[in-house]
Amino acid sequence: MELSELIFRIAISFLVLFTVARILGRKEISQMTFFNFISAISIGSIAANLVANSNLSIQNGIIALVGWGVFTILMDMIDIKSKALRKVVTGDPTIIIKEGKIVHKALRSSRLDLDSLTAMLRQKNIFSIADVDYAIFETDGKLSVLPKEPKKPLTKSDMNVPNTPKVYPIPTEVISDGKVLTSNLHKLRLDLNWLNQQLNYQNINNASEVLYAQVQTDGTLYIAIKGDALSKDRKDA
Repeated sequence: MELSELIFRIAISFLVLFTVARILGRKEISQMTFFNFISAISIGSIAANLVANSNLSIQNGIIALVGWGVFTILMDMIDIKSKALRKVVTGDPTIIIKEGKIVHKALRSSRLDLDSLTAMLRQKNIFSIADVDYAIFETDGKLSVLPKEPKKPLTKSDMNVPNTPKVYPIPTEVISDGKVLTSNLHKLRLDLNWLNQQLNYQNINNASEVLYAQVQTDGTLYIAIKGDALSKDRKDA
C-alpha cells in the first residue's frame, strides 16, 4: 500500500466514522449496554480494517461502516418502541441489595463480587453496606443506590429553609477568558449595558480583565478576575 493511499484511507475512515458516530448519538457512549458495546467494537474494527487492510476496497469499507451504523440505528429505534425486545437487547436492572440485605443470587447472576460492589458503593460516597437500603445494578453497568433514611443527606425542606427564588433556570456563563458571550446574554434577555454596569460595580473597567463571569440562577453575577495577584472571586448582589 502506497503512502498516499494510506493517508487517503485514514482520512476517509475518520470522516465516515465521525459521521456515523454523530448520527448514532451520545447514547452509544454514555449508556454502554451489551448491544452498544458490540456495536462500538464492530464499527471500530471495520474502521481499522479500512485503514490497514489493503485487500479491503475503500468502497466496501465505507459500505460496511455505513451499513453497520444503519443497523445500529434501526435496533435503537426498535429498542425504544418495543419493551420486549429492549429486555432481550439490554436486559433488566438487577436489585443487588434489598432492604439492607445483599441478594446473593442477584450478585452471582450479575457476576459481581463483594470487592467490586463495595468499590462501586464508595464511588457513591457510601463506605458501609449497612448504610444501604436498596442498590440496583443498571443495564449500563452503573450502580444506583438508595441510602437508609438516617443516612440520607439533609435537604432544605428537611430544615425548613426557604428556597432562593430563581430568575433563570440554570447558571449561564457570559464572559470566558476576557471575551463576552453575547449569544448567552441575549438568551437571558440581557445586554452589554447591563453587563458593563455589573462590572463597574466591581471596579472592573473592561471585560478583558475578567477570566470568567457567570449569571447565577438568582440573577447575581459571579466574577473571577485574571492574574494571580488580582485573582479573587467576586459575586455581585
